Amino acid sequence: MKNKCELCEREMETTSHHLIPVSNHKNKWFKKNFTKEEMNVRLDLCGDCHPAIHKFISEKELGKKYNTKEKLLEHPKVSKFVNWVKGKIGKQSKTNK
Repeated sequence: MKNKCELCEREMETTSHHLIPVSNHKNKWFKKNFTKEEMNVRLDLCGDCHPAIHKFISEKELGKKYNTKEKLLEHPKVSKFVNWVKGKIGKQSKTNK
């Protein structure tokens, strides 16, 4: 089933991205600063945007600094990538196949 990627807005197959990565959920700092509900907020991302985020940003940095859609889009590399991939309407880029 195709959905709309919440970053590049292309209609594609998507996967679920935790804004606070699951690997951080048992960490005391995250438990102290976020509720269980906040730690389970997700975005639907395409097969290009999802791996790009993990390539550019570490798990802890994702959870601490880039834990909203807006903050992700403010990251220089993510923003540049999303703007580039938007031009690949309806196709998964060759870089992430």
